[in-house]
Amino acid sequence: MPSFVTSPRDSLPDRVRLILEEGINLYRLHTNAHGRLESTKGSYEKEWVKWEKQLREVLIGDAEHLNSMQVPFESAVKQVLEQLQIIINGEYTPPSTEKRKLGLIVFAAVNLPVTEISSLLDKLVENNPKVKSFLEDKDVEPNLKKAHVTLAHKRSHGVTAVASYGHLLHQNVPVELTALLFTDEMAALEAEVGSVDDEKVIPKNEWPHITIWTGEKIAAKEANRLPQLLLEGKATRIEINPPIIISGTIEFY
Repeated sequence: MPSFVTSPRDSLPDRVRLILEEGINLYRLHTNAHGRLESTKGSYEKEWVKWEKQLREVLIGDAEHLNSMQVPFESAVKQVLEQLQIIINGEYTPPSTEKRKLGLIVFAAVNLPVTEISSLLDKLVENNPKVKSFLEDKDVEPNLKKAHVTLAHKRSHGVTAVASYGHLLHQNVPVELTALLFTDEMAALEAEVGSVDDEKVIPKNEWPHITIWTGEKIAAKEANRLPQLLLEGKATRIEINPPIIISGTIEFY
């Protein structure tokens, strides 16, 4: 059992921490469904195989960093002997324990300011009768409060894809809004993510967008279907001309 120089959670590379958290989530799903049944015999067998393969790849890729975090074996033995002597002498005081709430990162996204999105929608309503007719009875406030462009989601793209944005965390990036697409069940703004210090930020989503409204019992992720619905003649596209550029920050959620 290795000992660490610093807290492993504080010093682990993002992709190592994320793959471990994904494994914890998978373990919870498995145990909720099958109790103590072996992972190779449950309904999540394929997910376990995929996760174990990704875990090996990540750990091998970060082996040098992980080794540098560990306390040398001789030093660890010396510390254990010192602690045993303290216990023998009756000088040991048990450490206090505190429960920690550990948030699990699910996706990476560009977080956008509510006021600027709201202002854009107001202008579209003012200048386009179709938009006005569509939005006049829609409550967009709940979605605008969490307005974002998803870059990668660990369920759709994998934990490594999410972690790949770690070096851009909290950085400002421009987002160009080019169109509004909507049906009677959902609406979203088409988005083009720009660059951070000349590095182009490329979303893993095929259609980068900001979901601004969904009907009752319609999940926000369903907005990904809007381009296909447009091709099928089941959605409307209103071009934003000229496009509007809004600045946001890259965050983990």
